[in-house]
Amino acid sequence: MPKAVATKAVKAKATSKAVTSRVTAATAEVPAQNALSRTQLSAEETLKLILSRLDDMKAEETIAIDIRGKSAMFDYMVVTSGRANRHVGAIAENVAKALKEAGIAKIHVEGLTNCDWVLMDCGDVVVHVFRPEVREFYNLERLWTQGPQPAKTL
Repeated sequence: MPKAVATKAVKAKATSKAVTSRVTAATAEVPAQNALSRTQLSAEETLKLILSRLDDMKAEETIAIDIRGKSAMFDYMVVTSGRANRHVGAIAENVAKALKEAGIAKIHVEGLTNCDWVLMDCGDVVVHVFRPEVREFYNLERLWTQGPQPAKTL
């Protein structure tokens, strides 16, 4: 191999190593920054935040049901009511906003188009926001608090 080509190959290899080490160092910092900005709340902390927001939004007849051991998908279920469709939607949007600000990135919300029944999957906590008539019809509290070992209402 000619000397000029060998010198270019050595320089290219050194440059490649330098770029790789800078990229590796930069990507190593990103997860650390994300870990700090996205703290993971426990199920109990998430529940407290949700209950606080529901109280702020004047949600009615709020019930938190402890279903640890009854469901593998979540630990708590919150059932609450809003006075009208607009109130139900505002409650759900306010809770979702608070959870996102707290660092919970994956919140799935269903039912915001009609706002008769809004279901929010917040990880370890599931929130049901109903209009009073719809809540009475489905009666989820009874479904989850009856049986051989009823779930505890908090």
